[in-house]
Amino acid sequence: MNYQDFITIEPGKRGGKPCVRGLRITVYDVLDYLAAGMTPEQIVAEFDYLTLDDIRACLAYAADRERHQLVQGA
Repeated sequence: MNYQDFITIEPGKRGGKPCVRGLRITVYDVLDYLAAGMTPEQIVAEFDYLTLDDIRACLAYAADRERHQLVQGA
């Protein structure tokens, strides 16, 4: 999955945090819902403008950031 097709960063939107497809929902919001126990299907049902691909893109973005942090800190 190429999360770059789904995750956008705009300085004037949500303080420049990474958002899903230019919407006002951040990657952090989606990850927080998952961490709280919501399934991807529940998130999509609650936020009808999100797709399962959006959820996967958030996970891929987070994994990529983590991978880069580990490399820089090594």
